[in-house]
Amino acid sequence: MRQHFFRCLKVKITKFIAAGMVVTCLFGSVSLGFAAPQPSPITILPIDRAKFVSGQLFDFLIEVKDADPDRIQVTVNGVTADKYFGKGAATDREASLATYRINNVAFKKPGKVEIAVKATGTAGLSTRTVKYDVVNPVAPKRAKNVILFVGDGMSLQARQMARILSQGITEGKYNDLLAMEKLSNTAIITTSGYDSLVTDSANSASAYATGHKAVVNAMGTYANSTADPFDDPNVENIVELVKRSRGMATGLVSTANITDATPAAMVAHTRKRAEQNFIAETMLDPRHRPDVILGGGSRHFLPLSTPGSKRTDNKNIIDEFKKLGYRFSGTKSELLATPPNTDKLLGLYQLDNMNVYLDREMLKNPKVLGGFDDQPTLMDMTQTAIDTLSKNPKGFFLMVEGASIDKQLHAMDWQRATYDTIELDKSIAIAKEFARKNKDTLIVVVADHAHGASITGTYHELDGKKGREAVRIYANAGWPTFADNDKDGFPDSPSPDITLAVQYANHPDYKEDYKFKAEPTVPAIMANNKAIANPQTSGEFYPGNIPSSDPSEVHSADDIILNADGPGADYFNGVMDNTEVFFGIVRALGLDGNRNVK
Repeated sequence: MRQHFFRCLKVKITKFIAAGMVVTCLFGSVSLGFAAPQPSPITILPIDRAKFVSGQLFDFLIEVKDADPDRIQVTVNGVTADKYFGKGAATDREASLATYRINNVAFKKPGKVEIAVKATGTAGLSTRTVKYDVVNPVAPKRAKNVILFVGDGMSLQARQMARILSQGITEGKYNDLLAMEKLSNTAIITTSGYDSLVTDSANSASAYATGHKAVVNAMGTYANSTADPFDDPNVENIVELVKRSRGMATGLVSTANITDATPAAMVAHTRKRAEQNFIAETMLDPRHRPDVILGGGSRHFLPLSTPGSKRTDNKNIIDEFKKLGYRFSGTKSELLATPPNTDKLLGLYQLDNMNVYLDREMLKNPKVLGGFDDQPTLMDMTQTAIDTLSKNPKGFFLMVEGASIDKQLHAMDWQRATYDTIELDKSIAIAKEFARKNKDTLIVVVADHAHGASITGTYHELDGKKGREAVRIYANAGWPTFADNDKDGFPDSPSPDITLAVQYANHPDYKEDYKFKAEPTVPAIMANNKAIANPQTSGEFYPGNIPSSDPSEVHSADDIILNADGPGADYFNGVMDNTEVFFGIVRALGLDGNRNVK
């Protein structure tokens, strides 16, 4: 054994030590541990293995620690960067960081690109190389229109809850599938950003909008080293690309604040998603100004002098849109009264996020609605958006978000989340009907990330049991008793005798009674900088399994499901990175980023 050990060391160390690997040989078995790579003083943005559509605009940035900015040499496929891009670089140094930047450039031709950087600083010469892929994808049959549906936080389990409640299940077989599940193509989507395994809605939606990775809280940018949320290098997004290269109409629809992460990621460029006043104002920019904007969030459009406004100035963004010819609606009644010749729409139906379907359409508690008792459904907004955008002969891109699936799962309120998932599915059915009549329309349905909610079985107290003992598992689970007597796809009550037992993998301290809450209720609150179970709730106490700094359920790193149908849907299959959603849309439309519409 001893002879084998030293023979192993001699052979393996000779072979692997130069490669930076650590070799362990013990009792005849060999395991290789890979030494952590030393961080490079050179940062290249966009990052290694980034993928571009030919002609897609972006900002190119090199950061080098402790270097002389005049001694940074950059080549693109062996050609100096300034010559390759036809632009001189701006160099600078702040504190210990030297930068080399060329804004608003593009790779004109498809193919492989290698970026090589040499920089001289206090540590001597440093080098780094990254590689990019530039593509020009075109589907055999092109789409004229694309409708992208994003169910925020709509994990596989969220879909299943909606299928159970909306379609029902009889003797183990579902009575029907959701509209989204009947689309022709299915793929599994991975969701991580480039800084973390677990994503948020901003950088995951940004991947769909740009085809590039981002970091948590960022959209349309690569994060540089400064604290400024507006100076990061930008990447052209889908709204900008379809407007610039094709002259298409564009629209954003959401049940959230319309400047929230997912809709904002389709148009905005900022390191911080919280900059919602900026995002509202940047929607006026003609480069990415949507023709249709429908959702919540008027507080970021109203001047500071208006009650409820969150602006820090007296700019009236709604009036600015009106000056540009937009018809404004603040209620469902006003939206449904939109004249048929309207081609530009701004609709804002709540100060912040719109109320969820259960509260807005069924319970209608004035205390919960807060005076906003005439809000449209997601179906209303989707239909109006399609009717408006489809007037453009060059086609349209529309993003529709079912936003509160995520927000209600954060609150551990699976019932409200499920009704909002059904509402999204009903909106997808509207798009499917449009696509049936217009065969040139691609529909893509996807989530941006998952949640750790899962169905354990059913729950009821019919035999006197309560709490965890009333969770019915395996053969005792049987079936929930949700009823839909009017056949509208929404259960008549969220609280039947036998309901689902939904449990969570990633939660704060909270109390669970498995019952529907008549008013929206948070599971935990902050007290002395620590999340504690909400004292206004009842039920069995469950200790949290996430850091006590967060009072809500959190995202999971689980893969999510994509469904697609229409021209170009064949692109979506197997396991795909979230950035590929962008490239599938670009391929379906046959976009040429080198083209500029006059």
